[in-house]
Amino acid sequence: MKVYMDYNATTPVDPRVAERAIPYLKKDSFGNPSSFHTYGQEARAAVTAAREEVARTLNAPAHSVLFTSGGSEGDNHAIKGVFFARREKGNHIITTQVEHPAVLGTCEWLEKVEGARVTYLPVDRQGHLDPQQVAGAITDKTTLVTVMMANNETGVIFPIKEIAAVCRAKGVICHTDAVQAMGKLPLDVEALGVDLLSIAGHKMYAPKGVGALYFRPGTPLNNLLHGGHQEGGLRAGTENIVGIIAMGEACRIIREDLEQDRQRLTALRDRLENGILSGIPHTFVNGDRENRVCNTSNITFEFIEGEALLLALDMAGVALSSGSACASGSEEPSHVLQAMGLKPEQARASLRFSIGRFTNAEEVDYVLEKLPAIVTRLRALSPIAPH
Repeated sequence: MKVYMDYNATTPVDPRVAERAIPYLKKDSFGNPSSFHTYGQEARAAVTAAREEVARTLNAPAHSVLFTSGGSEGDNHAIKGVFFARREKGNHIITTQVEHPAVLGTCEWLEKVEGARVTYLPVDRQGHLDPQQVAGAITDKTTLVTVMMANNETGVIFPIKEIAAVCRAKGVICHTDAVQAMGKLPLDVEALGVDLLSIAGHKMYAPKGVGALYFRPGTPLNNLLHGGHQEGGLRAGTENIVGIIAMGEACRIIREDLEQDRQRLTALRDRLENGILSGIPHTFVNGDRENRVCNTSNITFEFIEGEALLLALDMAGVALSSGSACASGSEEPSHVLQAMGLKPEQARASLRFSIGRFTNAEEVDYVLEKLPAIVTRLRALSPIAPH
């Protein structure tokens, strides 16, 4: 059996999404949306319809949805776009120590190249961030606060509504990376009060290479890409028609299936997690087990190298991750888990189980069947394991 439990890295394309998008790969529906002839206008109409689907899912006006190439571009555009647009006000950005590399890398670049001053707020052992930490860090030079909605490694949910309210009261722009929240939590930008929000198609059963950035009308935002007039003049380049149409359909499905998916995935996640904790000693869950998204469980298997466990599971047909796919190949243990207080050896012994729309109970039971023997074998080889 082959089991995929790395949905936080990427999701398979939903067949319904593929069916909606495939016609735009064919010769009768290939037009450039900027062209004035019939082919172009048909493509423009399809992009407009997809934009409306995304906007409806976010409870946003359609003209406030900017299509991107994915979550990393959305984060870059939000952070750099606001920083350069508000540079006269100040150069201070606030974020957290547990953000995705797309946010941390952008902030670090602005520090090194553009003289930004960045505050990286800590989280507690459960992965929580107190909104008052944000309030206490804001100065008269703060231009942007960027905090993720749900952590990609632990699934812990951040109090974005409260953080946005703090920002609004102090005249600071608020951005949230909602890539891991889309399709797992209801997203309402009006209720949240955020100014910018990033999402990615390939984390919501659409193809890779497409995403969207919501920006509240009136938010100061410089371009990231220059050239043509596409996307309301905010992002140059011919639109990824196939990806955009797919993303629109993925959003329609989310509105239709969200609550049903959440209930089913929560039950499967708990079945998997409880089976591991009860069947394998020296294991524990990282992060708040209540305040998290429905599909994610980050578990430490003490006295084992996580990489060895990943490889052994892969040989057994089970695909998992040790953390962010964007940090794959790094020799450093998870920055998220270390920020939460885990020792480096514990962070290295942790795996992320992230299930999704096509995960079933049979697959969960297969993992629970195979995992204990693999852990036992690896611990028998470990010089630090109790024997």
